[in-house]
Amino acid sequence: MIAIEEKKTRMPRVVQILTATYVAPYKLRLIFSDGHVSAVDFGSFLKNSDHPSIQAYLDLKRFKQFVIEDGVLHWNDFDLVFPMTDLYEGNIS
Repeated sequence: MIAIEEKKTRMPRVVQILTATYVAPYKLRLIFSDGHVSAVDFGSFLKNSDHPSIQAYLDLKRFKQFVIEDGVLHWNDFDLVFPMTDLYEGNIS
């Protein structure tokens, strides 16, 4: 008889955004629940998009109306939202 060893699996730790601070045109400083800090520049993404609903966030007044809800950064009730991994790495493409 062959014994099979059971692997214990751990649930991945969930990281949330605690705070987001506007620091420059289209740039936010994000602090995550694990202490990590990212400076994320959304400018290139917004400027290179052909979609009018995304380009609408080039209006700085509208861009600054972001919300953190349940640890997730979004704009206008999830009209604009980004993958947490991209935000954590500070790389929006």
